[in-house]
Amino acid sequence: MLLALLPARARVAVAVSAVCVAALTGCSGGGGGSSPSPSPSSASPSPRGGALITIKDFAFHPASLTVAAGTKITVTNKDAATHTVTATGDKAFDTGQVKSGQTVTFTAPARPGSYPYICTIHPTMNGTLTVR
Repeated sequence: MLLALLPARARVAVAVSAVCVAALTGCSGGGGGSSPSPSPSSASPSPRGGALITIKDFAFHPASLTVAAGTKITVTNKDAATHTVTATGDKAFDTGQVKSGQTVTFTAPARPGSYPYICTIHPTMNGTLTVR
């Protein structure tokens, strides 16, 4: 094995490179087709079985999310700036400040309805949470 002859740092670099290549090539379906995009009004599953909102490029993804009452919603901020996810009107939910790279969770309201929300720091960012 040639790897055994390399210094420890070089072996780590080779291993990391191999993992990256495997991850990149493993994602291709090989079928040449494109998979359908999720509906903007459907729930985005999170690893914990709840729903997921990702903040990226000063926007909420998805912008419209439909969940069952009481669903745990995970918010991940992939922007360099701090943001919030704050319901307008009766303030049914508010994440507080979510810093760059941070992930927070909140619970969807118990009452069915449509809950518009914004980033209070950047009010042009908006979305809608629909609770059924």
